[in-house]
Amino acid sequence: MNSASEQLNQFGWDEWFEANAQEKILAGQRLARVVAVDREQLIVIDESGEYRAKLAGRFLYTTEQPSDFPCVGDWVSIQYSGSDDFGIIHDVVPRKSFLRRKSAGDTIEYQMIASNIDVALIVQSCQFDFNVNRLERYLVMVRNGQVHPVILLTKTDLVSPETLQELTDDIRNAGITTEVIALSNVTGEGVNNVREILQSGKTYCLLGSSGVGKSTLINQLIGRQILETKMVSGTGEGRHTTVRRELIVLNNGAMLIDNPGMREFGILGAEEGIGSSFADIYKLASKCKYGDCSHSNEPGCAVLSAIEEGNLHREHYKNFIKLRSESEFNDLSYLEKRNKDKAFGRYIKSAKKDLGIKRK
Repeated sequence: MNSASEQLNQFGWDEWFEANAQEKILAGQRLARVVAVDREQLIVIDESGEYRAKLAGRFLYTTEQPSDFPCVGDWVSIQYSGSDDFGIIHDVVPRKSFLRRKSAGDTIEYQMIASNIDVALIVQSCQFDFNVNRLERYLVMVRNGQVHPVILLTKTDLVSPETLQELTDDIRNAGITTEVIALSNVTGEGVNNVREILQSGKTYCLLGSSGVGKSTLINQLIGRQILETKMVSGTGEGRHTTVRRELIVLNNGAMLIDNPGMREFGILGAEEGIGSSFADIYKLASKCKYGDCSHSNEPGCAVLSAIEEGNLHREHYKNFIKLRSESEFNDLSYLEKRNKDKAFGRYIKSAKKDLGIKRK
């Protein structure tokens, strides 16, 4: 690793990126990390500071999939203008990890949330927002992108200790063994526990619905008000104001990405994440009588037997079936879309070739 790359270690650069970036950096280009995406412009950071940047025309028009465009957390090869106050991005360094979801609506496409994340902090409120099924959905997305999850239960000041224990029990009963940290941004209880897991040079991403206290937590960790927040409603539901993803460097050198709230999101291409999050069900499935058991009504199904015997929670099983079916449906639709896109691309090339022949 050369001296220039070593200076980028403070922003998360390591030997993995060094080994995978060689073909992405051409003469006259430097490395930088994307800290924000604001419409057609990006904000990047390197050892010299922060700069505005935009995509090179060639990269813009040769990139086929939206998920291949730079997102917050990406490392990019960039060439600065003579004044060094604006850069042109030529390529994206391969991603070591990522957070992505199915695009909103009927579009079957990936939407990148952030990349090169070490730990995802999944935030749920102890009061209005708590939902084990949605928590499992988050865990599938996180683990599918090779990111380590930690669960944060916020607003503990609004519930009794008994209720907090019940919520924790609900998580464990669903087969979720992920670390759980309970905290209150009002009393400060548990905030230091979050500080203790934030390491210099590592990247963390906050995920959760609107109003669960993500921006308030960041302000607590920083020690000053840099992210706008609004008053909590009478129900305990916050009024969240984050409108874009942004990477923030904390005083201890850790990097934290805030996200606009996500209450609902689709699962696409998440087979590995489902396998990790529902490992208990897959272990049971290996004992089923039939290798292609769908775990719905077949005789000799070890999964259904475990439910009947009380060794597997029915809601956990139902969520597994739902997420697996959703992922399979979206995966098939995505493949069909890609094949249609390729077929249309071949048609355009053929048409252009035919037109060229006719002009001769």
